[in-house]
Amino acid sequence: MAVIMYSTPTCGFCKMAKSYFQNNNIPFTEYNVASNSEKAQEMVRKSGQMGVPVIDINGKVIVGFDRAAIDSALKK
Repeated sequence: MAVIMYSTPTCGFCKMAKSYFQNNNIPFTEYNVASNSEKAQEMVRKSGQMGVPVIDINGKVIVGFDRAAIDSALKK
């Protein structure tokens, strides 16, 4: 399973998502889009917007920390 999170260091919802993944032993790759313009462009291509966090779970893109959507995507 591939979990990718696009975030910024100052984003509270990003911190919540990161804690959620860590507390549930879900491995994920995090990209700081504040310092990585290439990943920021990739995030906008996937989500169509600049808001963070953007979470990509096996190709399902979730904008924001939506626990129900995250759980649903993880179960597939």
